Amino acid sequence: MSFLYLAGLLVALTGMVVLDARFRLFFWVAPARAAITLALGIAFFLVWDVAGISLGIFFRGNPGILTGVLIGAELPLEEVFFLALLCYLCMNLYGAVTRWLSSRGTRRVETEPR
Repeated sequence: MSFLYLAGLLVALTGMVVLDARFRLFFWVAPARAAITLALGIAFFLVWDVAGISLGIFFRGNPGILTGVLIGAELPLEEVFFLALLCYLCMNLYGAVTRWLSSRGTRRVETEPR
């Protein structure tokens, strides 16, 4: 039993939280909307994983770096944390790009000659 991969995922998730808090990207803008979005994203990808496992497409990864805790057939505990990281990363990226695009638009208006 190894916690190496889970520890890496938790460190990366912590980084996502720090970035979100520092730049107010998603959870710090609308916590309820962000929580629902994150939960729906994780649920969608878990259904996707279960479908892939049942079709014989997905298999459990390297057991040497996993805890060995399974939440389903061929579905390790770490997968939930990976999906949370994936969804949170996309949410933060969306918040950052949206903010960047809106700041570009306001700057352009301010610098246009009258």
